[in-house]
Amino acid sequence: MTLLVPPNSPNRQGQGPGASRRDFLRLAGLGLGVGAAGVALAACGGGSGSAAGAASASPGQYGKIALQLSWIKNIEFGGEFFADSKGYYKAAGFDSVDLVTGPVDSADALVLAKTVDVGLSAPDATARFITEQGAPLKIIGSTFQKNPFCILSIAEGKPIRTPQDLVGKTIGIQSGTNQTIFNGFLKANNIDPKSINQVVVQYDPAPVIEGQVDGFMAYLTNEPFAAKSRGKTPVTLSFADNGLPLTAETFTVLQETIDKDRDKLKAFLTAEVKGWTDAVADPAGAAALAVNTYGKDKNLVLADQTEQAVAQNGLIVSPDTKTHGLFTLTSALQGQIITALGNIGVTIKADELFDLTLLDEVYKADPSLIKA
Repeated sequence: MTLLVPPNSPNRQGQGPGASRRDFLRLAGLGLGVGAAGVALAACGGGSGSAAGAASASPGQYGKIALQLSWIKNIEFGGEFFADSKGYYKAAGFDSVDLVTGPVDSADALVLAKTVDVGLSAPDATARFITEQGAPLKIIGSTFQKNPFCILSIAEGKPIRTPQDLVGKTIGIQSGTNQTIFNGFLKANNIDPKSINQVVVQYDPAPVIEGQVDGFMAYLTNEPFAAKSRGKTPVTLSFADNGLPLTAETFTVLQETIDKDRDKLKAFLTAEVKGWTDAVADPAGAAALAVNTYGKDKNLVLADQTEQAVAQNGLIVSPDTKTHGLFTLTSALQGQIITALGNIGVTIKADELFDLTLLDEVYKADPSLIKA
């Protein structure tokens, strides 16, 4: 593969000085095989919950809970910001929530190390920990019903609107896990990798904007806005809508926590559902919390964060979530994810990776949490 490195990558769209989000293992280090012993982050202190089985939570019943975010405190976590600022965590029985920024190391590894109670990860990352290390992890819900992976192209150049449009094109792919994901996308669409000229790029979309490549592996909620800001018309080809339906920002926990602190996790999910219900309904409000409060030291730009909040709502809300509630992973979607994982070389069964019974119990106890 050719190495194509653009000059001086700009900052992530909508945030000030700092490295690109994917330079720090985007979406909780997709596919990173880091064991608990390799965790280098300082401990942030997870809360110790009381015995499971309580009918309702009393103030502070579950102590403090620690949630490993998958990046800096920006709009991706608008639901957590609402849940904290509106007191939903406290109402659910927690003294406080520790929103731990990351992901210097994989969220899955931090959960394994019991540094945090819950980690925001991705199905392929968690599946690799389970299949390669026998890690006792489970996914109990997914904020994003669709992973934001896409191929970004430019309408003024050689737009790529369907998987077959990739044939004969030069596509910029970041080295490592993204190459594995892209090859899985090609396999899912019966496209011969030899029919495409793949070149290695960094995370700045300059190569596609400047016409050095025809397409560029990107995220629906990020690089297309950068292209638009530079006077180009972005065209996106979503992986999730075209044969590789992985999800993202999945809640990963230890099986031990499910077994011993089930009510604590259900209380956490209840607060999260309320927070994300607010964030979906009020993207401008979520952006304001990110810019002015939780990420005020990150030089975030309100207009950009608001635009991204609106875009990510399309990944969070689906017909399934309108019927069954936010974070839902239906049996059908679980099956699709398992097939997608197989296309990228990870073999696992749905019941080895997912446990949606806690979320089911949350919605059964309070059906009003489901917002159509």
